Amino acid sequence: MAKKAASYLVGLFSGMLASTLGKYIFIFILSLLPILELRGGLIAAALLDMNPWTSLIVCLIGNILVIPIGLFLLEWIFNLLSKSKLLKKGIEKWKKKALSKKKTIEKYGFFGLTLFVGIPLPGTGAWTGCLLAVLLQMDKKKSFYYILAGVLMAAVIMMIFSFGILKGVID
Repeated sequence: MAKKAASYLVGLFSGMLASTLGKYIFIFILSLLPILELRGGLIAAALLDMNPWTSLIVCLIGNILVIPIGLFLLEWIFNLLSKSKLLKKGIEKWKKKALSKKKTIEKYGFFGLTLFVGIPLPGTGAWTGCLLAVLLQMDKKKSFYYILAGVLMAAVIMMIFSFGILKGVID
C-alpha cells in the first residue's frame, strides 16, 4: 500500500518538477503541509538545485499562510474531521502530542511558542504551534506574531542547513 502511494506521488509530481515554475509550486505546496512545512520545502529546493533566495520567499509565503488558517480554522477543521472514525484517532494523537509541550509553553508564554515553532525538530512548526495556541486558548493576535517569529527563525536555521551544510554534502 505504501509503495503504491509513494509511486503515485512520484508520478504525480514528476511532470511538475520538469519546469522551474512547477518546482516552485512543489516547494510551496510542501511548505503548506503539516510536518513538512518550510523545512521540507527548503530541503527540497536545495536538492532540486533551486535559487536559495527565491525558494526562501516561496517557502515563507506558504508557511506563513498556514498561521491564520491554523489559528482561526484548526479547531473547526478538527471537529469536522473527528466525525470520521478513520481520522479521529490520528487527530487525537496529534492533539495529545502537542499538549505534551504544554508545560514548556505555559512556562515561557509566547516566547516559548516562538522557540517551539522556530527550532526545526520533528513535530514542531507553524501547524503544531497553532494547535498549541488554540488548545491553550492563547490570544490569537499575539500568537500570530509569535508563531510568525518562529517561522522566520526556522527559515534562517533551515537556510543554513539546506543551502549551506546539506549542499556542501551533496555537491
